[in-house]
Amino acid sequence: MTSQTFLRSALLFVLLFMQLNNVQLSQNSDEHDDTALNKQKNGNIAADFNYVTQKKDKNYSVVLNRLQLEEQCPSAVQCNKLGFPCISCTYNTSCVYGEKMKTTCKAEVDCIGEKEFEKELICRYCYQTEPWEHDCILKADCDSVRSPKHYYRTNCTVRSDMLCLGRRTFLKRLPCNWTGGHRWSTALILSVTLGGFGADRFYLGHWQEGIGKLFSFGGLGVWTLIDVVLIAIHYLGPADGSLYA
Repeated sequence: MTSQTFLRSALLFVLLFMQLNNVQLSQNSDEHDDTALNKQKNGNIAADFNYVTQKKDKNYSVVLNRLQLEEQCPSAVQCNKLGFPCISCTYNTSCVYGEKMKTTCKAEVDCIGEKEFEKELICRYCYQTEPWEHDCILKADCDSVRSPKHYYRTNCTVRSDMLCLGRRTFLKRLPCNWTGGHRWSTALILSVTLGGFGADRFYLGHWQEGIGKLFSFGGLGVWTLIDVVLIAIHYLGPADGSLYA
């Protein structure tokens, strides 16, 4: 009788222990599910916030571009008279170079007449346009009189009324031929009349040589004569490396 009572008590204890473990596991599982659900909710909220923010930024960018177009583009003109960036056109990139073709363009701003129209253009890329058909950023930090000829790379943009394939702004290699405003005729007259006092050298920016000519009275006339010849044949130019105006 005593052994049966002990076995019953032991069995009851085991069942009670297993029940408590099941309750604990269930609670842990519920907590894990709640944590995962909260993370998912937080992730969805963050994703929704990012989506709304990106959408607002995109809408703001569209509105800003629209306002910039309205400022740049006139409204009281015919639509087919507008240029870039007031219009957008579709191009056939499989055309034959040099041939004339027509393309359909659409006005991006308010204008007079039909907003969709056709324009004629030559099949070529923008970097293949003629020099008078694009504007380049000129630089004045190079030596124009250097031999061999000095070149530099700069950005060029086709005119707004020109139609071409590819990017409208491109890099181009240009010769260094800028001028600082020094006139060849003025330098030559100064060299002939006041060259003995270094006036020609001072005018061209050669200060050290000008001081030397001033205190040597033009090298007793020899230096003066040499400078007259050098300026006359365009061999002696401005000290900043620019060309004569």
